[in-house]
Amino acid sequence: YDKSVVITTKKVTFIRECFYHKRISDMIGTKEMRGKQMTEVKILYEDKDIIVVVKPAGMASQEERSVDVDMVSWLKTYLVRQKKVKGMPYIGVIHRLDKPVGGVMVYAKTQQAAAKLSEQVRNNKMTKEYLAVLTGTLPKKEGRLEDMLLSNGKTNRTEVVDAKTSGAQKAVLEYKVKRTKFEEGQQYSLVNVHLITGRRHQIRVQMAHAGAGLWGDTRYNPVFTDKKGWFDLALFAWHLEFDHPVTKKHLAFKVPAGSQITAHFKAGECK
Repeated sequence: YDKSVVITTKKVTFIRECFYHKRISDMIGTKEMRGKQMTEVKILYEDKDIIVVVKPAGMASQEERSVDVDMVSWLKTYLVRQKKVKGMPYIGVIHRLDKPVGGVMVYAKTQQAAAKLSEQVRNNKMTKEYLAVLTGTLPKKEGRLEDMLLSNGKTNRTEVVDAKTSGAQKAVLEYKVKRTKFEEGQQYSLVNVHLITGRRHQIRVQMAHAGAGLWGDTRYNPVFTDKKGWFDLALFAWHLEFDHPVTKKHLAFKVPAGSQITAHFKAGECK
């Protein structure tokens, strides 16, 4: 990828225990940040049209009804504090990552940029790749999975269904096994996943259906469904490519694997 695209990374830290001027709070919908936990977000690239970040695992990628800070609220606060906008900041959500998943994301700073980027997503012109640690064995070392998925918003679950099921959507991904290891009778695989479509919980559901669920996935992986406690989901969005919505320049970003992955495989194995 074009390394010249990546501007020097800026680490911007905000303390959650903050109080904003009422007008700004009303304007951007700022949430009351409780406790003294600090939120750090890496900004990989920014201009007047877009901003590319590394979303931390555990932070929602879009606004949600919660006291926890989400990426959209964080970015609006960042723009106000850096005095980069006048009036209400605009942050357009282009694609999503599940809350437990960290990785590279692009957000639009104008409605025009949002429309152009969303068009790339619809036309499969945006490249999104993930690293995942799986339990079990996939059918092949390298392959393509195609399933029909049906999501239930009430239960927040997605399942593989028959193609004739009403409301089902086609889900497609490609994968390549990079490393495997055995520990205590269990096979673990480090896999690169190229997401073709973007369905709710797609990677988690399709991998589990193929016989190799994600490490730490208590919702879909049978190895973890009966386990008690909290487990970091071993999935990380490490590679993103798209065309700039205004300049048309091709932008590519790759970042080192997150701790959800390096907890199982050495950093040098994850390249």
